[in-house]
Amino acid sequence: MAENDQKISDIDENEAQRAADAEINASLEESAQAADGDSEPSLEDVIAQLQVDAAEAKDASLRAQADAQNVKRRAEQDVEKARKFALEQFSKELLPVMDNLERALEAAPANEELVRPIAEGVELTLKSFADAMKKFKIEVVDPLGEPFDPQFHQAMSMVENPEVEPNTVTLVMQKGYILNDRLLRPAMVMVSKAPG
Repeated sequence: MAENDQKISDIDENEAQRAADAEINASLEESAQAADGDSEPSLEDVIAQLQVDAAEAKDASLRAQADAQNVKRRAEQDVEKARKFALEQFSKELLPVMDNLERALEAAPANEELVRPIAEGVELTLKSFADAMKKFKIEVVDPLGEPFDPQFHQAMSMVENPEVEPNTVTLVMQKGYILNDRLLRPAMVMVSKAPG
């Protein structure tokens, strides 16, 4: 019986030793896995990270190129507008001169011999002035008989007139002007309305 007890004791010690060895091996494997995770990543992980980094760099590069093109396009548009409308303020200052030359011609009596040479001189000056304005793309807005357009005309009054359609310009008090399709000054007009 003592032998049996001794064998049982030996078996228990062997099992205990195996269990302790298993625990140690499991602990070593966990440590090795943790050490592997902390040390070097696998080749697949490195490749995946490099692909992500490359995609982000490509996206950033494309965005930077698009921003640069937008800035360049805006700058070109600003330069084009500056060229196109550089004369705007200067042209506005010349419009009263044009108006005064036209008024001088209207006021000159047509049948007086003394005034005729002066009127002809004013007429030639007005013509050369109008030609110069056309050369720099300044166009006259003279809408007599046309439908009223609030984009280019400023209505000073409305008058009943059964002879023309309602909202027709019946009188131009002051001509308007356009520079490169941009309104410099609206035409001041009188507009017809339906008889009430």
